Amino acid sequence: MTQLAPPAPAVRFAWWKPLLFLAVVVIGLWYVKWQPYYGKAFVAAETHSIGHSIIANAAASPWRAALDYAMVYFLAVWKAAVLGVVLGSLVQVLIPRNALLRLMGRSRFGSTLVGTGLGLPGMMCSCCAAPVTAGLRQAQVSSGAAMAFWLANPLLNPATLIFMGFVLGWHFAAIRLVAGVMMVLGIAALVQRSVPETALSAPQPLATHDAPLFTRWLRVMWRLFWNTIPLYIVAVLLLGAARVWLFPHADGAVGNTLFWVIMMAIAGCLFVIPTAAEIPIVQTMMLAGMGTAPALALLVTLPP
Repeated sequence: MTQLAPPAPAVRFAWWKPLLFLAVVVIGLWYVKWQPYYGKAFVAAETHSIGHSIIANAAASPWRAALDYAMVYFLAVWKAAVLGVVLGSLVQVLIPRNALLRLMGRSRFGSTLVGTGLGLPGMMCSCCAAPVTAGLRQAQVSSGAAMAFWLANPLLNPATLIFMGFVLGWHFAAIRLVAGVMMVLGIAALVQRSVPETALSAPQPLATHDAPLFTRWLRVMWRLFWNTIPLYIVAVLLLGAARVWLFPHADGAVGNTLFWVIMMAIAGCLFVIPTAAEIPIVQTMMLAGMGTAPALALLVTLPP
């Protein structure tokens, strides 16, 4: 008589893994984002400024401009970039995939709202949020939820909106908030429709699951680093060189015309900046005579 094999023992859920991930998120964001921005808010309220424009005093030589900008840029974002790679890898090895799929895996508006909400406390620039977004997609969350998370980080950054209110005026902050919500939800919905979720139906192994957790994490982090950071460095160097031509001297010439709105929107889409750097850029250019309409175009295109 054939004997039935005993049932496999149930795999116990390791609660310490998501708790460890949450601890890394809170400690990392407090050190890199929350605590510095708390102090900067008082500076913005008192001085109506958060620093000099990062595109000011560009060298005439594109190569010199590229190196100068890369140095300033990476000094401003390296901590957030490291945190982004760490979180983008940890989300793949510490958070149960089923839990992520329940929250953000469905092609529904609710998943997009969850992605938007999770992006708000991050307050990262789009480049530093990119590794986390890539990690979420590797964990097979929906394309709309991942895009909403990615765009919400820079566009709906609560700290940036507060800085903007103190420096440029609360009407600018209100317009940025409304436009940001429309862009995040609208673009996420378009991406959700254009990317077939059937491409995510067959999960690919993130790493060898019988390997120790630390080994799996190192493998995932190295792959994420190699797939994002080298291109990131090249893009910053190229765009640092291009700033010689991307941003004209205002001198009253950048007026409230459709031509300049389009030109500034294109420049904003092409350029890369640290978090909240759009505020001193716009402040400096408006003091030099740039109109309100092209200024608003920069405010909503530079961050994402």
